[in-house]
Amino acid sequence: MFPVSTKNTGRYAYHAVSTALALVVLLGSMAFTRPPTQTAKRPNIILIMADDLGYSDLGCYGGEIKTPNLDKLAKDGLRFNACYNTGRCCPTRASMLTGLYPHQAGIGKMTFAEGKSGYQGTLDKHTVTIAEALRAAGYQTGMVGKWHISETVERKDKDEQLKWLAHQADYSPFSDPTTYPTARGFEKFYGTIWGVVDYFDPFSLVYGDKPVKTVPKDFYYTNAIGDTAVSFVRQFGKQADKPFFMYVAYTAPHWPIQALPEDIKKYENTYKNGWQALRQSRYKRIIDLKLFDAATTPLPEFMFPKKDWATNPTKDWDAHAMAVHAAMVDRMDQNIGHLIAELRRTKQLDNTVILFLSDNGASPEDPTEYGPGFDRAGSTRAGQPVAFPKNKEVLPNGQLVHAGIGTVWAHSINTPFRYYKAKQHEGGIATPLIVHWPQGVQQPGRLVREPLHVIDMMSTFLDVAKASYPSTFAGRTITPTPGKSFVPLLTSAKAPAQRLHPELFWEHFGAAAFRQQDWKIVRLGANDPWELYDLKTNRSETKNLATQYPDRVAAMSQRWQQLAEQYQVFPKPTAQQ
Repeated sequence: MFPVSTKNTGRYAYHAVSTALALVVLLGSMAFTRPPTQTAKRPNIILIMADDLGYSDLGCYGGEIKTPNLDKLAKDGLRFNACYNTGRCCPTRASMLTGLYPHQAGIGKMTFAEGKSGYQGTLDKHTVTIAEALRAAGYQTGMVGKWHISETVERKDKDEQLKWLAHQADYSPFSDPTTYPTARGFEKFYGTIWGVVDYFDPFSLVYGDKPVKTVPKDFYYTNAIGDTAVSFVRQFGKQADKPFFMYVAYTAPHWPIQALPEDIKKYENTYKNGWQALRQSRYKRIIDLKLFDAATTPLPEFMFPKKDWATNPTKDWDAHAMAVHAAMVDRMDQNIGHLIAELRRTKQLDNTVILFLSDNGASPEDPTEYGPGFDRAGSTRAGQPVAFPKNKEVLPNGQLVHAGIGTVWAHSINTPFRYYKAKQHEGGIATPLIVHWPQGVQQPGRLVREPLHVIDMMSTFLDVAKASYPSTFAGRTITPTPGKSFVPLLTSAKAPAQRLHPELFWEHFGAAAFRQQDWKIVRLGANDPWELYDLKTNRSETKNLATQYPDRVAAMSQRWQQLAEQYQVFPKPTAQQ
């Protein structure tokens, strides 16, 4: 049983069947210190996540990509310029959904079981998800899109794996179904269990916990996510007395960069001036938008001084690749517009909290170097070969090419920061955050500079739901959350008397960071030296003060080590990482 394809405004709509969702939360096991109140209608909550979005991709964050719907949410709501993720997809999702740092949640690296508490490859048994907590508090719950927090195990035989990825053989389930969204509090789910997808025929697509065997000929995953989200809102509306929580996890613009022709056409001439020109134009808009101040956030030097666009032999390919990336972001925004329109049509927009953010910075990864294997099919369902153009001999467009935008573009679209996904510099861990809530946000249109982290989503949502974080769930003790509610930042324009987080912590594959008030230490890898930055005067991390303040570096690195022990970074699976 899975969503049925029907035409709706020229696209397919997905109609959920609630009876397909089998696993039910044991509500009686939930221990709340503050029961939900029924005196006021609690708001709906929609959490929208992009995948590998550049920090300045959105128009309201300085980008040239057409994102009118997200820009309108920002204009009528709030933008944050110091919200943080964990630097990579699955750890961020695990952290955000549980209110814990990623190692505490069980996914300190990726979705592989590596025999240590912080590296289980799926959620730890002492976690509770936002969906579980809100469902127990009386919310309807649904999710659409990318899950990527179940253990992913490939077939031992490579040929079997490639056939499975290409839908030419069936070895489902795609992971342990007891770790699927429907087992972790989501009543409705339509999406993918694994991380990387073919946008035209995605692997690991399920409805509820059942594999979706085929998709329509006009299928495009970003549209499917958007249409299903609209469908779920309609279904939630049938129980108007109960608010809903919906998690909409887009895969766009994660590689492979694959977009629809009409969207690519909009940007075919946009990026022909190259990397440096894009950085300069975005930085100017960022300063004009007053997202940052030029004095405290100077534009970093171009990280690739030997790269010159004028002499770049593959400039046509590179410009086109970035156009495809832009098209993917554009299409995501279009679908967010459909969701907003449905909320407005059903008169639910004013009492719905909408949050939008990204799981990490733009991706420098080059899948053409990987080739087919693990999560990358080498052919389509019909047996057509998929190109991995290592020498940029084939332009990326649709289903038959598997490529990414590359390191230089990733650096450029993370303007005004350095680095990118998987690093703990600001370019890897800073995310745009938009919050729209007409009945709750005070002084819409303002910029909030208070540092936040994805661990705060749990506490914030429970706050607006008038519920509390549980100490036990389904007979399990639950790890206390280090997250904080940022509702006061939404409902009051007054600057907080003190920081929500005096300290914030990061670690991923040896890359690490620690923010203490406005001071931040960061390193590229486990064997690299700590750098030190004063983010109050140098948010773009251009002036390393480590040699100037060695005592501060020593004290902060010692504190980082204490927190690494506390948050289960150690013991590591191997001594090398």
